[in-house]
Amino acid sequence: MTASLDDAVLIERVVGGDHDAFTALMRRHQDRIFSVCLRMMGNRAAALDATQETFLTLYRKAGQYRAGAAVGTWLYRIAINTCYDLLRRERRRPSEPMPDYLDPADPTAADPFTSVELAAPIAAAMAKLSVDFRSVVVLSDIEGFSLPEVAERLDLPIGTVKSRLFRARRQLAAELGNLSGGSGHQSVTDEL
Repeated sequence: MTASLDDAVLIERVVGGDHDAFTALMRRHQDRIFSVCLRMMGNRAAALDATQETFLTLYRKAGQYRAGAAVGTWLYRIAINTCYDLLRRERRRPSEPMPDYLDPADPTAADPFTSVELAAPIAAAMAKLSVDFRSVVVLSDIEGFSLPEVAERLDLPIGTVKSRLFRARRQLAAELGNLSGGSGHQSVTDEL
């Protein structure tokens, strides 16, 4: 059985009240959903809240799942929408994120010192993006989904995804242009 078929069967069982099926679904998808939420929310505490809310929504709305769609795609859509909602609420009541030094270094970076050094400016630049732009960058550039997959997960036309991704990358390049170390490259804003 494929994972998506297993997921569909698990969803049916969740609708029937099977708590073990819900636990299995949550364990299968929690790391990817948390990763998306962390990138969208910008701090660990908010990402944990968004992840928890995503799975609560899955539990409450399992009966609304369309059997033709992949469960993972449906969950990503729930996670992104949950992040949108939480970010809107957060704008009404701003709070201070935890200090950056509490976040671990990126274990996949070639140089751990460079990773830590760049983490704060990249996080700050990502935080300056609108939520619409940030969601496209997170799914495409960080999570590695193709443009059609991003369009499906966000329920957007592919042209909108391409436009948002282009504009988001341009804004990030302008924000992070000072990190190039004087390589002689023109900034995006100089070219415009």
